[in-house]
Amino acid sequence: MFSKSCEYAIKAVLFIAQRSALGFRCNLGEISKEIDSPVAFTAKILQELVRKGLISSLKGPTGGFTIEKSALRTMKLSHIVEAIDGDNVYQGCGLGHKQCNASRPCPVHHQFMAIRDKLKEMVQQTTVSSLADGVECGLTFLK
Repeated sequence: MFSKSCEYAIKAVLFIAQRSALGFRCNLGEISKEIDSPVAFTAKILQELVRKGLISSLKGPTGGFTIEKSALRTMKLSHIVEAIDGDNVYQGCGLGHKQCNASRPCPVHHQFMAIRDKLKEMVQQTTVSSLADGVECGLTFLK
């Protein structure tokens, strides 16, 4: 349901959150390797996340990417999705039609609408820190 860019953005933010919680910064190479994403593609995604204010970057030999401690507790998965994919994921047709709505539904419109609504609810309620904690504890995995 998410674009490839959004999937990588979520993975990158979770990795950065995990490292930031421990007081470390992450460099582009580390992030790219950890989320199994091409370096150039990862760089573009991280630039967009910095531009949207979700992560911070510091240049130089001791630089890297980080998330402020206060943001670790408040950032929701929806912030990442909106920064990369916008709200298209909540509005698209399940079959890819350009014109699909309640008055002219595709064959899966009503079922897909329920799934989209549940997805939106889930990303709005899920914090980045809760997901990063799962990765840190070994309960979940980034790759």
